[in-house]
Amino acid sequence: MTGVLFLRLALFAYFLSVAAYLVFLVRQNRKAAVGGNWLLGLGFTLQAVSLALRTLDHGQLPILNMTEAFGFFGWVLAGIYLVLYWRFRQLILGVFVAPLALVLVLLASLLPTQPLTVTPVFRSLWLTFHLGTVFSGYSFFALAFAAGAMYLLQERQIKAKRPGHIYRRLPSLNVLDSLNYYCLSLGFALMTLGIVTGMGYAQATLGRYWRWDPKEVWSLILWLVYAALLHQRLTVGWRGRRAAIMAIIGFSLLVFTFVGVSLWLPGYHSFESLQRMQTP
Repeated sequence: MTGVLFLRLALFAYFLSVAAYLVFLVRQNRKAAVGGNWLLGLGFTLQAVSLALRTLDHGQLPILNMTEAFGFFGWVLAGIYLVLYWRFRQLILGVFVAPLALVLVLLASLLPTQPLTVTPVFRSLWLTFHLGTVFSGYSFFALAFAAGAMYLLQERQIKAKRPGHIYRRLPSLNVLDSLNYYCLSLGFALMTLGIVTGMGYAQATLGRYWRWDPKEVWSLILWLVYAALLHQRLTVGWRGRRAAIMAIIGFSLLVFTFVGVSLWLPGYHSFESLQRMQTP
């Protein structure tokens, strides 16, 4: 019950953060954006307490159903943004991150779910590392998507020769391209580590590294798409508009892999199957 209380407090902080970023976007008030950052950090901290309490209660990160996964994704996304802010100092990213984190955590709070059952097979460090690295990679890819979308918007503003008010709020094209590449590189490294740790967990619990489960197949396809994008950037020199479009396409595939495959394609990675797993 205490975990639920901290989650609701986190939701309130996320909501206030979105409101502050909205003021920043409409009135170009930097102090509002800084306040939004602090509120986002408060929401992240409160949700971290909620997750810690529930983890202690269950003995494992509570991410074995769709609603819990939404909430964890929102929390990791907020944390990755806060770390990334110290690298690039781009408050405009918070305009994208805060609403998305709010929606994801709100879904985790409102969607109906069955009681979480954590059997011994899930109490594994392999699983913890797998979940942490995969969701961190997803979060970096989400920020790469945001940078790509802002790049296309900024490019359109510049080509219009009569840039609107949004032009002054967005970073330069070079900064956005650098941000895109930075997020793609870290996201790809973390996703690769997530696949490796997932294979280790599968071997330890199921006796096989790879089972050609639909989630595994689509994760491999997603990995290959991002690998191709990074390869083109490093060897062919893909930058700017082309890289931005590919980052958007990659994130669209990520959303399908995360949500669509888990819900609609049968396999042991589906949340229903996870709840039924009892023994290795």
